[in-house]
Amino acid sequence: MTATKEEKYLQISKEIADYVGGENNILGVAHCATRLRIVVEDQAKVDMKKIETVALVKGAFVTGDQIQIIFGAGLVNEVYEVFAKYTHKENMTLQDVKSQATQKQNPIQRVIKSLSDVFIEIMPAILAAALLMGLSGLLGQQGLFGKKSIVEMVPMLAGLNRFISIVSSSVFSILPLIVVWSSTKRYGGRAILGLVIGALMLSNNLADAYQAAQGAVKVETISLLGLKIQLVGFQGGIIIALMMGFVVAKLDKFFERKVPNAVKLLLSPMFTVFVSAFLLFTVVGPVGRLLASGLTTGLVWMTQNLGFVGYAIFGGVQQIIVITGLHHLFGAIEGQLLVDTGRDFINPIASVAVCAQGGAVLGYLIPKWKDVKSRELCIPAFTSTLFGISEPAIFGVNLRNKYPFVAGCLASAVASVFVYFSGLTALGYGTTVLPGFAIVAPENNGYINYLIAHLIALVGGMLITLFIGKVVTKKNTEVNSTTVESKEETNNENKIESGIKAYATGELISIEDVKDPTFSKKIMGEGFAIIPTEGKVCAPCDAKVETIFFTKHAIGLKAVDGTEMLIHIGIDTVNLNGKYFKSYVKEGDYVKAGDTLITFEMDKVKNEGYDTVIPLVFTNPEKKFDIKNTKRRSVSLGEEL
Repeated sequence: MTATKEEKYLQISKEIADYVGGENNILGVAHCATRLRIVVEDQAKVDMKKIETVALVKGAFVTGDQIQIIFGAGLVNEVYEVFAKYTHKENMTLQDVKSQATQKQNPIQRVIKSLSDVFIEIMPAILAAALLMGLSGLLGQQGLFGKKSIVEMVPMLAGLNRFISIVSSSVFSILPLIVVWSSTKRYGGRAILGLVIGALMLSNNLADAYQAAQGAVKVETISLLGLKIQLVGFQGGIIIALMMGFVVAKLDKFFERKVPNAVKLLLSPMFTVFVSAFLLFTVVGPVGRLLASGLTTGLVWMTQNLGFVGYAIFGGVQQIIVITGLHHLFGAIEGQLLVDTGRDFINPIASVAVCAQGGAVLGYLIPKWKDVKSRELCIPAFTSTLFGISEPAIFGVNLRNKYPFVAGCLASAVASVFVYFSGLTALGYGTTVLPGFAIVAPENNGYINYLIAHLIALVGGMLITLFIGKVVTKKNTEVNSTTVESKEETNNENKIESGIKAYATGELISIEDVKDPTFSKKIMGEGFAIIPTEGKVCAPCDAKVETIFFTKHAIGLKAVDGTEMLIHIGIDTVNLNGKYFKSYVKEGDYVKAGDTLITFEMDKVKNEGYDTVIPLVFTNPEKKFDIKNTKRRSVSLGEEL
């Protein structure tokens, strides 16, 4: 019997809840356009690899204390509805979730996150306008079918094209107004008061900012409380609108607290609007104009004065900026570019950067095509990049293997050079790669150049990854060969240990007895654990050190036969940030069974209140060792298990 949609989403919800450490580890749940966002108490309990295996999940990554799981537009809304009910978080507001997530973030992260929230709220309107504008440009573009445009070939479409043009331009003409509304709402004020200030910024009683800048209108100057104020509007003032939303929200909350209840409804909104308006013309407006001018001028200067080098640099680091989260700042900059110049040169660069990461995924996958797991991971990651979503590619494949990410950045730099020479720009922002085709500026053979730029990024990312991958593989083979020869010379043994040995002295217990559901429920995989009597952890078999966590509380190993395992010292000891731990190996080292890996001051760890049990789990359980005896008993270092 086929499961219904609700049953399928419920199963997905159950699995995600387990993999993020259980319902008790979930502080809040929300979603954006494509991602389910979960704020957790303890990230050590989260199994990101398991989350990525859940049905319909296109990728997952961590930002701050928030787990972001990519489902895609539309689908995420349906999954969120079921997941929120299952975890009993359906009554939480988005602001509640943000508050939980930002408690542990630094000030810069909080600012970036809040800016992202503002533009996520208005993104549907911007995308709608940009896509309609792109459609209008496509209908009116000459040269697609000979010398005539589609409208010229089919005159009956002229009215439709004119109507689409009017509709598409409406959003951009009121963009400052909706930014103030969204910003006020994001920072906790009453959004309707933000609309009032937004309407003031675009008021017909003020001189149009563009005409004033050209000297086409006479600007009225008044004296207000001894200050000379020029009555000029704020058309295109996206940065100013962001700042004003914050000001309105803070003033609204301030007057709501200070004004007596008897007259609050009458006076609080009035005070908020008047003081906000005063600050708009005296402080925020002038400062915002300088800031907006500096941002756009800086970017334009780089592209005009550094030429293709500036484009290459920007394209090369764009996805690095995505990792840091700073790319959310570009929403304001791109909005400012659109209202100042009518074109956005950042969007095509960002688009080829995403596409290049997709090409890098293909370059990584091609030599590993016979590996089913690689296909399962890489194909969805690549597909996501075609629709402008690079996180599955970055976090699921490229960064994990390092060199594909570097290759993608290099390919993006090359493609960005072509963007420069072709004069490629966009009519909007917020959508890239295939969907971005609809907002390409049609001049200068825009559609053809958009296609060429992305082919350069895609093929370049693939070829550079293949090349670097061969170099890396060759180097690893040489290192492995040298290491094996050295081992044979010193040990007179021609075979690898086929079993696994005790990696610590103490009491062997079942993995189910570990007092942490991540291990006891085998979320990370099968295994066992040792309750240590001394603070020393050794290699359980001949292996390569794959990963050492910077806190030194956990180490990942890969046996010669491909078996992967994780040794985790203590429960929640990640919180010690490496205190009391000392590592004797580094990533890439080859170790023999019994070699010392990590020592730790066991008594001090216990005194800090942490359980010192040491689980070992096989992270690719289909290749786990055959453990002969899992009965609870005392074991010594090096004892055969």
